[in-house]
Amino acid sequence: MKVGISRWQAWAPQQQSTADWESWAGDPRPLSSDGAPDGRFLPPMLRRRCTPLSKIMLKVAFDCCGDDERRAGVRTVFASRHGSINESIELLECVVRRERVSPAKFSHTVHNAQAGLFSIAAGNREASSSLAGREDTFGCGLLESLAHLQREPERPVLLVVGDVPLAPRFAALIQEPPASYAVALLLEANGGGPALRVDLRPASAERSAPSWPAAAEFLRFWISDDPSVEIQTPRHAWAFTKH
Repeated sequence: MKVGISRWQAWAPQQQSTADWESWAGDPRPLSSDGAPDGRFLPPMLRRRCTPLSKIMLKVAFDCCGDDERRAGVRTVFASRHGSINESIELLECVVRRERVSPAKFSHTVHNAQAGLFSIAAGNREASSSLAGREDTFGCGLLESLAHLQREPERPVLLVVGDVPLAPRFAALIQEPPASYAVALLLEANGGGPALRVDLRPASAERSAPSWPAAAEFLRFWISDDPSVEIQTPRHAWAFTKH
């Protein structure tokens, strides 16, 4: 099965347009860690309750689909290593202080919150997955999307990957570049353009710390002239090739 990427969108505080990302791909640098879109594309009731991560991920999801018909009919995979954990930390601190906990805020901290909000806002009732895979979250999200395509190749799948920096209480426990970002890829089987090949290999003994998230590195590779890229994590080496 030939798999291609028919559309893509990405958002970070300093890279908000296609031209911004194409410029970044030619001269990549660490992404900014602070910021979120205003969310005006969402109904006011949903927008008020969105976490920063939800606004970022839904922004690229809406823009990548392009029109209401595609938004309502596409299958989706939302992948985030941490989800809206910062808001969960706030709720736990309220419990410790014996303060009232907001049910509305809690409902938007579950890991499939972005998938649910997209379903409501876009009127989408199609199959959806939400997952986290530690440092391999992007690769796992891509494999999940490919599984959707394998089962039903005539229908595209929207992969949305994003995260925001962890709150200071937990930030010291992980080694990753802090960034507020999301990347959306519309995957189609047997479409036009270059085909994507994915190979999964054992992790290399020598691995340098990444300077930006894996999803951003994949996007840099995809929109550049590079024929291939290998993204190393502590457990795997994800090799991507254009054909």
